[in-house]
Amino acid sequence: MAIGEIINHDGARGKGFAVRRWLNLAFLALPVVAGLGVAPARAEYPEKFIKIVVPFAAGGGTDIIARTTAQEIQTDLGKSVIIENKPGAGTIIGTQTVATSEPDGYSLLMATFAHAVNPSLYNKLPFDPHKDFAAVSLIARSFNIVVVNPASKINSIADLITEARANPGKLNFGTFGTGTSAHLAGELFNAMAKVKMTAVPYKGAAPAISDLLGGQIDVMFTTVASAASLVAAGQLRALAVTSAERSAAFPQLPAVAEAGVPGYAAESWYGLYAPAKTPAPVITRLNQAVAKAVQSGAFKQLEANEGLIMVGSAPEELDRYVRQEEDRWRKLVKDANIEVQ
Repeated sequence: MAIGEIINHDGARGKGFAVRRWLNLAFLALPVVAGLGVAPARAEYPEKFIKIVVPFAAGGGTDIIARTTAQEIQTDLGKSVIIENKPGAGTIIGTQTVATSEPDGYSLLMATFAHAVNPSLYNKLPFDPHKDFAAVSLIARSFNIVVVNPASKINSIADLITEARANPGKLNFGTFGTGTSAHLAGELFNAMAKVKMTAVPYKGAAPAISDLLGGQIDVMFTTVASAASLVAAGQLRALAVTSAERSAAFPQLPAVAEAGVPGYAAESWYGLYAPAKTPAPVITRLNQAVAKAVQSGAFKQLEANEGLIMVGSAPEELDRYVRQEEDRWRKLVKDANIEVQ
């Protein structure tokens, strides 16, 4: 109905009243019209700080990778990225924290070797490593380093095999706990070299290395981060690296595979995850930030010092890699009858 028609019908009441009435009706209709329009745009991610949960104590190799990642991606994302260390129960405590977090991209997990191995070690986990998580990126792969006390008569992998075969069960290798990379790398060596060394679990790398330095244990398949400085200082003797081939960071060291155990390879890795159902655009944004971060000078320094192999993969590549690792280690755990006490 036109304004003029309203005025004519309400002429007895006066033009001013009719116009006011029409304007009131028009304003009342505005919310309805607005409601039919396009919804307000969602704010661009991230709007606030991001938390990366590290399921280990501060100061270890995983913590260093996480803090370097946080430092680099916060520059790209424009928001602070903090680290929260939640160690315990073979990484289960920290991992569960993220599994039950809001899937909004503000709580992330720095996962490691344990993420692929725990399903084989535990009859039941309080989360599903695949269904409860969304892969973001495989940040880096690494390897362990086989070390002995400098006073040891073992000077090579060949010596280690000879000594282990001559004394079945008497040589001890230190680990960071059942199912850790240091443990399974040693068990893989047992299986492939056809020897029997005894695993001695510790509550971390530091106490295990302390006993290696003191002569209480014979050998360790430890992380590069925990041993490199001691090797450089002559406090430990390095025999080999556990990667499939020699590392550019330690070109003087043979791979275990070339030093007497063909086909041997044991890797560690670092991958970033978000809770399942995190929006795809958020995953994409985080993945882009990680891909940029691994090219930074800080990561190149870690690559040179610790033998890391930088990746920065697509999410689906991390998922595929971890499934392959699960299959590989599941067989060893079963064959070696490894159980978490």
